[in-house]
Parts: sequence; structure tokens; C-alpha cells
Amino acid sequence: MNLDTTFLRRCIASLERAVEGIERHEVDDDVMYDIYRAACVKGFELVLEQSDKLLRKRLAAWFASNRQADRHHFKNLFRHAARHDLIAPDAVERWLRYRDNRNYTAHDYGEDFAEATLKLLPAFILDAKALADVIEGVEG
Repeated sequence: MNLDTTFLRRCIASLERAVEGIERHEVDDDVMYDIYRAACVKGFELVLEQSDKLLRKRLAAWFASNRQADRHHFKNLFRHAARHDLIAPDAVERWLRYRDNRNYTAHDYGEDFAEATLKLLPAFILDAKALADVIEGVEG
């Protein structure tokens, strides 16, 4: 199965640009910092959502049906990916932390959450690019 990661890669590239933008602005009294921070959080969420969706499709071959693959939660999906040697166990642990961080957005879109998310982004972007390669079936 050949999966199209164009949108995922575009979301990753947008997130990278948002991170570059935030690095050019000061936290205190800078509206542009707030704008880039919001873009970083939204980009993070979009990449997580697309990663889940596409990994689910990539793993469908190991399940009896697409419906069975769809029943798995995000964290189980990544554990299955490790079981099938698509991603390393340490990468799975990072993805689980990313997901936990994302789950907090349902309750807290405040500054503390956003700043915590910003700290995750350098590793997250690298992991997202590696996952896009896995989803495409690119050997790394």
C-alpha cells in the first residue's frame, strides 16, 4: 500500500516555520511571539492527528480488517508499530508523551501548556519526519 504523506509533511513544514518564527521573538510583550506560539500548538496538534490517521492505515495490513485497526487507540497503535519493527521502542515512548501533552489541550489552552509544548517540538519534529518515512515505507 502506497500512502500519501503530502499533507502530513506540509503540516510538519508549517510547524518548523512556526518554531523558526517563535525563535525570532521575545516572550515579553510581543504579540508576534503569541501568534507563533499559537501556530506551534496548532501545528503540533495537526501533526499528531495526521500521524495517527496515517499510521493506522500503514498498520492495517497486520489486522484482520480496517475496522479492527480503527478500534485501537493512539497509544496502542504506536505499540503495534514497535511490535512490527516500524518504529523503535524509545520512539514509541516519546510519541506517548506527545499524546499525553496533547490530551492536556482539551483542558488547558493556557500559557503553561503552550510553553511545555514548545519544549517538545525539536524532538517531535524529528520523530514526525521519521514517522512519515515509515508510513511511506522508506527505509532509513
